[in-house]
Amino acid sequence: MPMSSKELSYEMLKNECKPDILPFDDTSQLEPLDDLIGQERAKRAMEFGLAVKSKGYNIYISGLTGTGKTSYAASCIKKAAAGGKVPDDWCYVYNFEKPNQPLALNLPAGMGRTFQKDMEEFIKTLKSERAKAFDSEDYEREKSAILKEFQEKRNALLEQLGNEAEKYGFKAKVTNAGIYFLPVIDGKTLSEQEYGALDNEARQEINRKSETVQLEAMSALRKIKNIEKEAEEKVEEWEQKVAMFAMGIQFSDLKEKYRDFPKVIEYLEKVRTNILENLDDFRDEDSDRRPPLPLFKRISGSHTDKYKVNLLVDNGGLTGAPVIVDFNPTYSNLVGKLEYENEFGSLVTDFTMIKPGLLHLANGGYLVLQAKDVLTNLQSWDALKRVLKTGRVAIENMGEQLGLATFSTLKPEPIPVDMKVVLIGNDMLYHLLYELDEDFKKFFKVKVDFDDEMERNEENILKLARFISGFCRREKALHFDRTGVARVVEYSSRHIEHKEKLSTRFNDLVEILIEANTWAQVEGCGLVTGEHVKKAIAEKEYRSNKYNSRMLELLSEGTMMIDTEGEVVGQVNGLSIIDLGDYVFGRPSRITATTYMGESGIVNIEREVDMSGTFHSKGVLILSGYIGQKYAQEIPLSLSASLCFEQLYSGVEGDSASSAELYAILSSLSDAPIKQSIAVTGSVNQKGEIQPVGGVTRKIEGFFELCRMRGLNGRHGVIIPHQNIRNLMLKDEVIEAVKKGLFHIYPVRTIDQGIEILTGIKAGEKGPDGTFPPDTINYRVYRKLRRFAETVASYEKK
Repeated sequence: MPMSSKELSYEMLKNECKPDILPFDDTSQLEPLDDLIGQERAKRAMEFGLAVKSKGYNIYISGLTGTGKTSYAASCIKKAAAGGKVPDDWCYVYNFEKPNQPLALNLPAGMGRTFQKDMEEFIKTLKSERAKAFDSEDYEREKSAILKEFQEKRNALLEQLGNEAEKYGFKAKVTNAGIYFLPVIDGKTLSEQEYGALDNEARQEINRKSETVQLEAMSALRKIKNIEKEAEEKVEEWEQKVAMFAMGIQFSDLKEKYRDFPKVIEYLEKVRTNILENLDDFRDEDSDRRPPLPLFKRISGSHTDKYKVNLLVDNGGLTGAPVIVDFNPTYSNLVGKLEYENEFGSLVTDFTMIKPGLLHLANGGYLVLQAKDVLTNLQSWDALKRVLKTGRVAIENMGEQLGLATFSTLKPEPIPVDMKVVLIGNDMLYHLLYELDEDFKKFFKVKVDFDDEMERNEENILKLARFISGFCRREKALHFDRTGVARVVEYSSRHIEHKEKLSTRFNDLVEILIEANTWAQVEGCGLVTGEHVKKAIAEKEYRSNKYNSRMLELLSEGTMMIDTEGEVVGQVNGLSIIDLGDYVFGRPSRITATTYMGESGIVNIEREVDMSGTFHSKGVLILSGYIGQKYAQEIPLSLSASLCFEQLYSGVEGDSASSAELYAILSSLSDAPIKQSIAVTGSVNQKGEIQPVGGVTRKIEGFFELCRMRGLNGRHGVIIPHQNIRNLMLKDEVIEAVKKGLFHIYPVRTIDQGIEILTGIKAGEKGPDGTFPPDTINYRVYRKLRRFAETVASYEKK
């Protein structure tokens, strides 16, 4: 069969999108498309995940970057949330029984702020009314009456005590320091000197009477203390009555307004009790001299700050369930935090300084996070799992979680949460979490898997055109005519390297749309055409292809040795891919093989020096299996062969060069030279069947660039696996060269087909007698291997 009959025609090298099949003149005539394109599996999974309400059915969205995962998730979730119930507001209030454990109160959406304002107004009014009530004449008159009654009773007791003292010969003297009794003889009070001058019997008599008087005095003092206590209680009772009157109407209104909320009513009762117990807190605060409080208790502000309401979550402005999308889920941002102030060199806080986290804000709705961000922030992943497990979010500073904080601080009451968590990440993170974290599969039972490709059909092409229309309207860019859309369709297929597929990595497509629009504006055009798209692609590649250009220079100079003319035994041009992240290109590599007698088998030099990856090493080992099953069924395999990627210093991975390595070995064994004008890609199995590889489009273009630089002469070409025909989306210059007969692309199914193209000699099929036809490649290989075996056997006999 003539070699040329096996090559591909130029029509098969690209799936061209003809502009005349598009049912519009430009994208301004199309309705913009806001829906997801080509992700039916993901859409169905997302709809299910949002519909199921059972615990554990949170969502993990998986896929490559740029496929629209985050924007789709936000859009889809917002639609679902629009019909959802608006969740309650949440507040933190002072705990009068346990001050270091603030209480959490929930109220219907919007009532939290109302309650906060009501309490502020209540305290403000109470201060004003209290001042009026306690400054009134009625208050002072009643208080004076109570104190007057106490004073009268006290004076009566003191007078009675003085009379009793006189009976025993003493005079009572009342001072601020207490009551003293001075002895009296003949109506005269004795001084200390006169008392000392008395005889012993007289002093003893005075002392005996003094003891009796002292007992009477103690009894009187007890009565005075009781009267004083009674007076204080009456004053306090009166003040409480006055205070109750001052706040009576306002307090009753509050209780009536919040009667349907038992926890709020319970809190209000505790507020009233505390106010009545601490009426002095409502005096002139500027004149207060407050003693320092313990560390970590806030001492600034007013005594009445404890009656404030800390509105943690205010859902009053929502019309549906909340949707929170965040890209910085630190531990504090996730669960909330306690803020501190520096006062007199110490950190202080109180319940009004409790701040909400994302979990509070998303409570009753949806929380969308990037999986990588959650996992890379210390303690965030553990905190999220803990909340999903317990259904409660507790605000604790990270120091407590890590065991670094030993001081006592606030411990706010945990808040119950019910939300749908959506994590967005890639496949690798999903599988790592699924295998290594036993909790992951319990809490994220719905996987929304985004594909990176979709079918290239009329429906999806039109959807892509509508996507372009939406982009132009949204970004106020120039619209694309049908030639521009056609080139974008072709670029999408080339991006995914498949004739019958389109890429769903719309972020990459948008970059081309933006750049093509820019070039059209630079040229002053009213529409973006195919030429603008083509220029945008070329310029984008040019900005990133410095390394490729430098490599071509090295090849041109001969620094890197690659032959593109002539024939050489045991040498073939293999093709590989270099991926720089933002730019991918193909490069040719010289592969050489030497064969000789021995039993070492095939030696992979890259493997010997630890420059070979596992896939490449496997590919080399497969070659031994192929040679053994094809040529060593009747003779022992006595072969040593050495394979090497010449001038390769960075290692090699993948099995796409295994067919090229086998061609080099067969050439060496058969002494048949290989045409250096033809490069090879493709892997091989032990049966000699050629298997498909990746990056075939760019591999062909890499060798084409080298050949074009040296001058195309009609003998250059590339051998590819026949399965990779569907992956060809070659550049126009390659297609033009093939059309003119200057470059050739040969699809092959077996090693035999490939070796015939490379050497121009028939491979030869094994006959019924187990032999190969003379003067064929397989015959030459078998003959040499048999000679190796016979020679080794003869040496062994000696």
